Amino acid sequence: MTKVYVGMSGGVDSSLTAALLVEQGYEVTGVYMKNWTQDLPGLKCPWADDLADAKRVAVQLGIDFEVFDFENEYKQKVVEYMIDEYKLGRTPNPDIMCNQEVKFRLFLDAALAHGADMIATGHYARVQDGILQLASDANKDQTYFLYRVTKEALDKTLFPLGEYSKPEVRKMAEERNLYTAAKKDSQGICFVGQIGIRDFLRQYVDPEPGDIIDKQTGKKLGRHDGAIFYTLGQRHGLDIGGGLPYYVVGKDMASGEVYVTRDLNDDSLWRKTIELSSVHWIGREAPDGRYQVRIRHRAPLVGAELKAGTLVLDEPQRAVTAGQSIVVYDGEECLGGGIVGFAPSR
Repeated sequence: MTKVYVGMSGGVDSSLTAALLVEQGYEVTGVYMKNWTQDLPGLKCPWADDLADAKRVAVQLGIDFEVFDFENEYKQKVVEYMIDEYKLGRTPNPDIMCNQEVKFRLFLDAALAHGADMIATGHYARVQDGILQLASDANKDQTYFLYRVTKEALDKTLFPLGEYSKPEVRKMAEERNLYTAAKKDSQGICFVGQIGIRDFLRQYVDPEPGDIIDKQTGKKLGRHDGAIFYTLGQRHGLDIGGGLPYYVVGKDMASGEVYVTRDLNDDSLWRKTIELSSVHWIGREAPDGRYQVRIRHRAPLVGAELKAGTLVLDEPQRAVTAGQSIVVYDGEECLGGGIVGFAPSR
């Protein structure tokens, strides 16, 4: 009998994942990954409640249950990475780094060392012969977050939810009377729940106030409490008067100046040519040619030409920000992608 270790976060997706695998005849062990337990001012970390919920479901299913403690590695590989990127003025995605370094590396290695043949998670994606494919539910597809996983890891991974929509998952969980069937999805930063990125960063950096400058006129419009908190295209949180809204179009981390405009057609807000760094291909390296790309989670796929590590989009896209990920698709297949570098606008 194939032994599968299921990452159980205490949510409905991973709970149903475990239930489906039990029904399919696998020998299932549930595993809670203890990645983050730190409380923040005004917010209690939900890890203990999530662990308790995962345990309850494991008892319901009659499966073994373990806790893998990755907290030190998680802090180094995910949290510190995110903080360092923000300090440099970029906009990272910690969920992608978590998948690369923790769920499909540390968890996989630990599960195999404990005797597992495969691992499984509640991601909405499909995998076949090490090829990552879009989930059936385009609205819920999570391949964007998985593009840095290796083919070797995918060869040993099951995604039982890849054929279902979220409403179907809820219904199936209710039909099985799973304890987490009605539990709300987690929001916000992947490891601290509801707290916003600004409040989180304040715990680890000492931001320097600076001027907010109108890009067109050079006029000082106001003050901000830290350039690190602002990202390209942002319009909220500027507090610089009424009338038409201002949008962030750039920042200088050395001087602390944040540049804004009311012109939605400003070249700084739009990007057609994108230089990729830290490129990762899941299996075969994508040859130069035409593909579809996703510039952020839930963004529509757009056509693009790939040539020597540079993407030229069919149409300029708004607020493509250094540090975020661009993921490349060939039809249903997620090929991989890279991190946005700085490139000429339009």
